Amino acid sequence: MTAVGGASGFSAGAGSKALAAAHERLLADPTLQFDFTPIPKLPRINLPPWMEAIGRWIAGVAKAIGPYAINIFWIGLALAAVAVVFLIARELSGARWPGLRRRASIRPSPADWRPEAFRARALLEDADRLAAAGRFDEAAHLLLLRGVDEIEDRRPRLVKPALTARDIAALAEVPPAARGAFSTIAAVVETSLFGGARLDGEAWRRCREAYQAFAFPRAWA
Repeated sequence: MTAVGGASGFSAGAGSKALAAAHERLLADPTLQFDFTPIPKLPRINLPPWMEAIGRWIAGVAKAIGPYAINIFWIGLALAAVAVVFLIARELSGARWPGLRRRASIRPSPADWRPEAFRARALLEDADRLAAAGRFDEAAHLLLLRGVDEIEDRRPRLVKPALTARDIAALAEVPPAARGAFSTIAAVVETSLFGGARLDGEAWRRCREAYQAFAFPRAWA
């Protein structure tokens, strides 16, 4: 029994020494940190009085609407849903019945509409000066460009950038009288620009008469 007890005491002493040695090695390990510096308290930030007043006001508003926050949320959600449904319905109605959207977007012309005659006369004066100098091609081209402007003024969004003069002359939305006058100008200018033929006084006269018919009220009646 004595031997057993001595062995047991030896084992306990050896274990204590081994534990102490392991503890020393742990403390000596430079990769481990055992001392932690306390985090310093952040200094108090002194806000300007006006900013503190705003903060108190916001806190007061939040406290006041707190009990009703859930109701406000559901009301906002319902309004957003109504707006989405409205936008979808508007798009679907425009796709299914495009005539409705077109009528809504184009304002009807007043019954007593008159063209700006002074602009047409000023243009004719400029074109006549070019023709008097023998520059019939430029004079006719000027009338054609002004004719396109007239169509755009009277029928907004009708003239697309990709359309040629011949395409514009064939647009069904342009009144027949004006369409015929514009077609005459377009045909003469096409002969000059793409056919390589120089315009003479007779061709210019046809363009001028066609523009007069195109620009003044009787062509748009």
